[in-house]
Amino acid sequence: MTTIRTNFYKKAIKPLLFLTSPDFIHTQLTRTVYAAGKVPGVPGTIRAISTKRHRQLETTWKGLQFSSPVGLSAGFDKNGKTVPVMRSLGFGFSTVGSVTSEPCVGNPKPWFYRLPKTQSLVVHVGLANDGVRRILRRLQALPFDTQKVHPVVLSVARTNSQKAAGAEEGITDYVASIEAARSSAAVSAIEINISCPNAFGGETYTTPALLEKLLTAVDKAGTPQPKLIKMPVDLPWVEFNKLLEVIVKHDVAGVTIANLTKNRASIDLKDSLPDNVQGGLSGAPVRALSTALVRKTYENYGDQLMIIGVGGVLSVEDAYEKIVNGASYVGLITGLIFNGPSFVEDVNRGLVRLLKRDGFTHLSQAIGSAVK
Repeated sequence: MTTIRTNFYKKAIKPLLFLTSPDFIHTQLTRTVYAAGKVPGVPGTIRAISTKRHRQLETTWKGLQFSSPVGLSAGFDKNGKTVPVMRSLGFGFSTVGSVTSEPCVGNPKPWFYRLPKTQSLVVHVGLANDGVRRILRRLQALPFDTQKVHPVVLSVARTNSQKAAGAEEGITDYVASIEAARSSAAVSAIEINISCPNAFGGETYTTPALLEKLLTAVDKAGTPQPKLIKMPVDLPWVEFNKLLEVIVKHDVAGVTIANLTKNRASIDLKDSLPDNVQGGLSGAPVRALSTALVRKTYENYGDQLMIIGVGGVLSVEDAYEKIVNGASYVGLITGLIFNGPSFVEDVNRGLVRLLKRDGFTHLSQAIGSAVK
């Protein structure tokens, strides 16, 4: 079920936006949202117009209050500029980044390529960001009420450079960012991104031995914030499970499942995708892969790890499917781009409707209900 505003966006606004370069649109949109969020009264006005409170969706995890299980995934707000407005649109949390210990210009542009019929974006950003220290200062300047009621998950990756490409150098780089965030009250949780498919040196820490080394160093650094691991999507369960076996031995509270897919051979492409377009694919091609991994993870580690389900949330049914298969929260970006700003509240209202349909009075009752 979609609202009039969402239908208007999809039929009147999106066709115009999609005539323009996605890189240009992303840059201008981020600037506009950042400026709007700094004007007193604007975020509150957007919130009053766009959203309502849904008590059935309110949850607590590790002392953090979530107004909704629907969050903004890492990759949209790379520099912590959109948090007040994202809260106003109905997101229950925002993931900022991924950030790195040093500023990163990212890969050569273009960074994005649209696949509208496939409902996907090809992403090749390469961790462009202002660097963890500048981003932390920006987050710490957010209004106190936003920091209190809207958790910010800081997604941390290693700097995309040859200097940090070695295994040991990469660990030092991760730890530097985590130590910088450790004392920040503006950071509610830390997501350790081991699965960025577009960085120099590849996905080094998606092997058990190197993940063990990384997490041992992260344990020593210590943080008051709970930590999550951003998982790859293209591993078969046997290999994915070996990473989980390492993760549960460390001070990690949850996993985000999952990142972009690089396996183009398995994707039912409905658009032309030139060979020279680099990057991982988001959206619909990730949906079934991520949900299957969410389910298997919940079956085996549901009592040890909280799960954020990410990938292909393009409707309320997609979000609900991840929840009943074991995700406590869901994250999205592509759904926002393809469906517009009202989509977040559409999902929230739709989740309330689906909970009622299935006889649940609260979100917590639905989590993993298709697995139990």
